Amino acid sequence: MFARLSLLYVSLMLAGSAELRDAKPAPPAAGGLLVVANQKEHTLLVVDPDNRRELARISVGVNGHEVIVSKDSHWAYVPIYGNSGVGRPGTDGSTIDVIDLQGRKLASTIALGKPLRPHRAEFGPDGLLYVTAELANAVDVIDPSTNKILGEIPTGAPQSHMLVLSRDGTRGYTANVSAGSVSVLDLGKRSLITTIPVAKMVQRISISPDGRRIFTHDQDMPRIAVIDTATNGITNWIELPDVAYASAPTPDGRWLLALSMRADRLHVVDLQTLKVTRSLEIPERSSEILIRPGGDIAYVSGTGAGKIAVLDLYSWKMQPPIELTPGVDGLAWAAAPN
Repeated sequence: MFARLSLLYVSLMLAGSAELRDAKPAPPAAGGLLVVANQKEHTLLVVDPDNRRELARISVGVNGHEVIVSKDSHWAYVPIYGNSGVGRPGTDGSTIDVIDLQGRKLASTIALGKPLRPHRAEFGPDGLLYVTAELANAVDVIDPSTNKILGEIPTGAPQSHMLVLSRDGTRGYTANVSAGSVSVLDLGKRSLITTIPVAKMVQRISISPDGRRIFTHDQDMPRIAVIDTATNGITNWIELPDVAYASAPTPDGRWLLALSMRADRLHVVDLQTLKVTRSLEIPERSSEILIRPGGDIAYVSGTGAGKIAVLDLYSWKMQPPIELTPGVDGLAWAAAPN
């Protein structure tokens, strides 16, 4: 009798242990590559994130700050901004370099026809490429199958630097740096809906996975504006220890990662309470966050340090960084071939 009870107890314990194991999300294999724009070296880097090594380096124009990868992971698009910062004197880029990621070479260059300082590019569900055109106070619409410009969407504000799109492809949102505002765009009609005043100056922008909230970052006060996309108004402010430069929500919509370039810290915000729950050290002058498919790992580009920080989003522990070269900035993900 005692033996049977002991066996039953052990069986129940094993079953409970199995349930606990199953409750934890298993970290998915990366199955892809990091694609990194290095604005200081005027290159695009192809990086194996698991082995933490650079696989290829392709020269691009002066300077490419950002990169986006096509849905089939064959092509990377690098808007060539110029050799200056936002609002500063310097050259005015007018092209987008197209890189063949399979051949690991520059394949073509899209001519935009005039100086625009193109910066951030995003693919819409319609397969078109949307690119911020700062000097035109607009977003250019490009057909990647022909590399032709199809139209221009006015933003109604200068220095429309960064761009996010709604998942359904109906709306676009730009962060307008010196104007301190966010522009709301109708992508179907290619028209401006409204501009939302936020602060004296803002930097960068992100969108919640469900498309209901926009986040942009006040550059004078340590806070993030939370914009309701249904009303196009600010509903909340997230208070931070330091001024945030960029942010990215986790795919489950629970957390917002917000980096401070000034403090070299990454703040983790609980989006249910809008409170900071932890802060982590990141490389010098970090500028961008990419959460890879699967939501298990976040990469943070340390432009000044030349490192990519690697954060495990299950344990909230920093892994060894990817050592590259100073100037690393824009990040994109290229899925492994099937």
